[in-house]
Amino acid sequence: MSNSKEKSYSGVLDGHLPFGKKPALILIDFIQAYFDPECQLYAGVEDTLTSALRLRELAHQLNIPVILTNVAYQPNFADGGRFVQKIQILKELVKGSKIGGWPAGLIENEKDIVITKQYPSAFFGTTLSSTLTAMGIDCLILTGLTTSGCVRATCVDACSYGFIPYVISDACGDRHPEPHKANLFDMQAKYAEVVTELEAIALLRK
Repeated sequence: MSNSKEKSYSGVLDGHLPFGKKPALILIDFIQAYFDPECQLYAGVEDTLTSALRLRELAHQLNIPVILTNVAYQPNFADGGRFVQKIQILKELVKGSKIGGWPAGLIENEKDIVITKQYPSAFFGTTLSSTLTAMGIDCLILTGLTTSGCVRATCVDACSYGFIPYVISDACGDRHPEPHKANLFDMQAKYAEVVTELEAIALLRK
C-alpha cells in the first residue's frame, strides 16, 4: 500500500474500507490553470495528469463510468460566494476562460460525464450524488487537484454521502509536497482508502 499508510494513530484510526462492487472514476479539476507556468494557480503536477489519464483509459476499457469536473463562474462571480471572495485568483476562471479549459492530453470523451462546479467539493451544489446513485455506484475513485483542496473536500463529501472513497496518491497533486502528504495521511486515517495507481489498476481488474 502507499506510504500514507506507513504511519498510524496508534491503532485508533487504522480502519479500512472495502473496494466497491460498482466503482466510478472522477478526475477533479484537471484544468489548464494548474499546468500553465504563467498562471498563478500553476502547480507543477504534470505527472498526476498522466496517471489519471492511464486510469481513465482503463476505465473506458472496463466500461467504468468516468466523471470530469471543472470550475467556471458567471462574469459577475455571484455564484462564487465566499470561495471567490477568499481566493481572488479564482476570478480568472470565468466561464469560457482559456485557463479553465482542459490541459494538453485531456481530450473530452463523449463517454464521460462533465460536471461544472463553483466550490471545492464536486458534490456541493452539483448533480454528482444523484447521478452516481442513479447509476448504482457505490465506490468513487478520486484523482485530481489539489490534494489539500478540492480532492479532500470531495473525499469527505463522498464518505458523507455513503460512497466508498478510494484516493489515488499518484494521480493527485498539490503545489507543495507537505500538504499533499499530510492530506493523504489524514484522508486514509478518517475518510478513505489511499492507494497507488498500480494498486488501483489491480482492484479494477479483479
